[in-house]
Amino acid sequence: MILNVLRQVSRLLLPIPCTTCAQPLADDPVPFFCRPCWALIRPLRGSACARCRRPLASPTALSHSPTHECHDCRTRKLYYAEVWAPYAYCSPLQDAIALFKYHGKVSLADALATLLIQTLPPQLEGDVLMPIPLHPNRLRQREFNQSLLLADRVAAVLKCPVSYRNLVRTVDTEPQTTLPRSARLHNLHRAFALHEPQEVAGKRILLVDDVFTTGTTSNECARILCNAGAARVTVLALARSVEAGIVPEVWLPPSGPRSHPELRA
Repeated sequence: MILNVLRQVSRLLLPIPCTTCAQPLADDPVPFFCRPCWALIRPLRGSACARCRRPLASPTALSHSPTHECHDCRTRKLYYAEVWAPYAYCSPLQDAIALFKYHGKVSLADALATLLIQTLPPQLEGDVLMPIPLHPNRLRQREFNQSLLLADRVAAVLKCPVSYRNLVRTVDTEPQTTLPRSARLHNLHRAFALHEPQEVAGKRILLVDDVFTTGTTSNECARILCNAGAARVTVLALARSVEAGIVPEVWLPPSGPRSHPELRA
């Protein structure tokens, strides 16, 4: 109670703007975001690829084939069985992930993990959670692995152990976000390894990441795990990139979309 009062007084004296709409924050429960903007973060609905759940442009794609897969899933060699990435990677969620991941705002970990936990399918099964690893150089620079922070919170709900030392990144590659799509497919070749391959044999692995874009990173990790005998690899990601026009208009913040160059990385 006292902390809440002090927090409200401090915001009156030193107003903090919402990251998305720039309106002054009051007693909003999520750090750096007002209630109306955070409420815009809603799960994707409608027709989606049966494997990666990428939103499909038209529901007719599933009318004659409920197990229809998107073009990428049909034409690429995939090692993960399915992807669960329930939110579109756009503002205000994109703003929150950028603050969390690139600006060290780890106070957002609980709120972001809650978004993922609220949408987990009841049929989800796994024996162990494994976050996508960072190379030691990147980990020293960032000082935390955002995927591990999410995995820890999901594990508490699923009652599932977290393995964060077995799967490692052995090559400090260029960030995937800086590369064109064609280069991403080759950038991560032999970039991951397992310290103890026998520990994943026969296990159902839940591979945790913050954002699912092309799926190249997840697929390379899944390849390493499947080659070591993993029974199944499911990717859990908070958000996924989607094509323009698929994101519902209700996601737009009250003042319209804003540009945040300071959040780009």
